[in-house]
Amino acid sequence: MPDTALHDWNLAPKEAIALQKRLTGRVEREDRLDSVRHLAGVDIGFEQDGAITRAAVVVLAWPPEDKGTFTVVERVVHREPTRMPYVPGLLSFREVPAALGAFEKLTTRPQLVMVDGQGIAHPRRVGVASHLGLWLDLPTIGVAKTRLCGRHEEPGPARGDWVPLVDGPDDETIGAVLRSRPRVKPIFVSPGHRVALATALDWVVACLGRTKLPEPTRLADRLASRRDQRY
Repeated sequence: MPDTALHDWNLAPKEAIALQKRLTGRVEREDRLDSVRHLAGVDIGFEQDGAITRAAVVVLAWPPEDKGTFTVVERVVHREPTRMPYVPGLLSFREVPAALGAFEKLTTRPQLVMVDGQGIAHPRRVGVASHLGLWLDLPTIGVAKTRLCGRHEEPGPARGDWVPLVDGPDDETIGAVLRSRPRVKPIFVSPGHRVALATALDWVVACLGRTKLPEPTRLADRLASRRDQRY
């Protein structure tokens, strides 16, 4: 974790939107990655009707073993009171504080982080993955199950097929719509921070297993949703 806080979390929605507009310029969309030995998956869930935020982080060894089997190095769950109600476009202010609490509990620092959520595929180009990457000063990739903004064609039917996700009057490319499993709805991949789109796609495809989601976020999703009963 960086020694200096990026900003205060106690913000009204208008202040949060203004902050996002300032942070956009700090998001790096080109590769700046160290050699990856560990990568993490992050997902957020809620308990007690949304009153408690439950952040899950799973750290995996890279590369995987034979046949694509990943070794889980560490699992962490962190709970804290939810700081902001759900406001469209401001999800990171609701989720990132708990994610930071989970990262503080880790004994292994990953070199790359996949986040269940948007990276720059966000109206102000700073979704959960980008916001978390700025706080951690780590390369992050957004892997979302649904589209938040932008337009796209339908990707091809085969695993690995993808089309650009574009937005704005100039059709800015903000991500990729990836067919991660044949005949299954695509996922939305976008750079978070310190990762280019092509690199983000390569990593997500390399981490695909038998299910729709890449293994880092699939395992984090199990923890965040409490399907993994050990936590």
